[in-house]
Amino acid sequence: MTRRSLILSLLLGLACFIVIGAYGEKNLPPRTISGSKYHEAIHKLQSFKVSLTRHDSIASEPPSSFSPSSSPSPSPLPLKGVNNPKVYLVTSYGADPTGNSDSTEALLAAIADAVKGTSEGYLMEGISDLGGAQINLEGGNYLISQPLQLPVSGVGNLMIHGGTIRASNNFPEDGYIIDLSTSSNENNGENGKNSPSSFYNYEYMTLKDLLLDSNFRGGGISIIKSLRISIDNCYITHFTTNGIFVQSGHETYIRNSFLGQHITAGGDKNERNFSGTGINLQGNDNAVTDVVVFSAAIGIMVTGQANTFSGVHCYNKATGFGGTGIYLKLPGLTQTRIVNSYMDYTSIVAEDPVQLHISSSFFLGNANIVLKSMNGVVNGVSIVDNMFSGSNSGVEIVQLDQSNSPFNQIDQVIVDRNVVRGMNSKATVAKMSMQGNGTSWNVDFNNILLFPNLIKNVQYSLSSTGSTFPNHALRNVSENRIVIETNEAVTANVFVTVDQSMTS
Repeated sequence: MTRRSLILSLLLGLACFIVIGAYGEKNLPPRTISGSKYHEAIHKLQSFKVSLTRHDSIASEPPSSFSPSSSPSPSPLPLKGVNNPKVYLVTSYGADPTGNSDSTEALLAAIADAVKGTSEGYLMEGISDLGGAQINLEGGNYLISQPLQLPVSGVGNLMIHGGTIRASNNFPEDGYIIDLSTSSNENNGENGKNSPSSFYNYEYMTLKDLLLDSNFRGGGISIIKSLRISIDNCYITHFTTNGIFVQSGHETYIRNSFLGQHITAGGDKNERNFSGTGINLQGNDNAVTDVVVFSAAIGIMVTGQANTFSGVHCYNKATGFGGTGIYLKLPGLTQTRIVNSYMDYTSIVAEDPVQLHISSSFFLGNANIVLKSMNGVVNGVSIVDNMFSGSNSGVEIVQLDQSNSPFNQIDQVIVDRNVVRGMNSKATVAKMSMQGNGTSWNVDFNNILLFPNLIKNVQYSLSSTGSTFPNHALRNVSENRIVIETNEAVTANVFVTVDQSMTS
């Protein structure tokens, strides 16, 4: 028997070598495996191998066809119901994915188990690393009657994702659907959690792929004194306070999300009654990117420094109805950058702006930028390379609100290179030319210059015709007017450039 097996093995190896060699050298182009010839060769090879390994006879005739049933069976799929210990399925806690019954207790139980999970070490001091634990909403629609608040602080590396959460009719009117703040009944000390040495409540928490419906009772997400929080691909609606509220802490990133008090696509007959704020940032170093605020009284309210906004589209309550797209309420230290954004009938307001940059953005429907004086300070402001489109009703692209006090501390302000249609252009740099005959040229820049009675730098040239060489001089700079005089009457062209932005 052993000898027969050896002979069979030798014959099988020789046959495979002959068949592969034959098809490789004769039937297929060199270094080519393609088309029906390849499949035909493999088919015949497999059939021949089957004939060689049959137990009844080596010389038996090879089968004329190869059945797919002869191929190896695929490996079995993983058993259903086997759960990764760090993935907490809320339905296994009794949550109702149809939204017909209250799921508050079930969701809170899943959250409690997740934050009590095995620690993988520490992030910031006093913040336990939960190792990427996930609370999976499984694509369900869940009704809750109280905020989803973590039972302890001092944890991080946790995700809540994948479903819809709606507030019930008895949800607290001042609550938030997801509330990342300290709880009054925290359990101190376990696994280093809630350490008093940590300045932050939470770190590296992710809220992703969620629809949050506040049912006109409170807000969507609250993040208090936390670090490196990510809100990604969320739809937050029917809030009365804030869609997203961030206080203290820093580095909350909000991206690829939609926020609206009322579900509308513009032109809502009740727009005048919109209230609330889409995003309220009362902290530093946050970023809002690729976000739409489609209804609220204020799109984004900012009272923290060093925040950045990119790809933001605000078409919340129009400025004509009393709304504001982005309100920078940081008199004296703004440190905000707004780029590549779209202000749609709603304006940007900045109080006493210091270090504010707005560029490459589009302002539609008389939307503009308002610099509002609180203590008369405007410093380090650049508004450049934007597009403005209005209705020819005389609205200025950059407007000074000096109702509280005039701006009297002005330095390093650049408003330039903006493209304007149907609105009044304003700038801090302007050029004009005049042609005439005489001894005096008066050039008035009041229609274009942003600040009244402020010119810090003048450059001019005088080109005269004829054979004389007149003496000429800049004789007066006041009230945004330039006076140039010659010592004799000449026919000349005068070119003047003025600048309000030069450092004093």
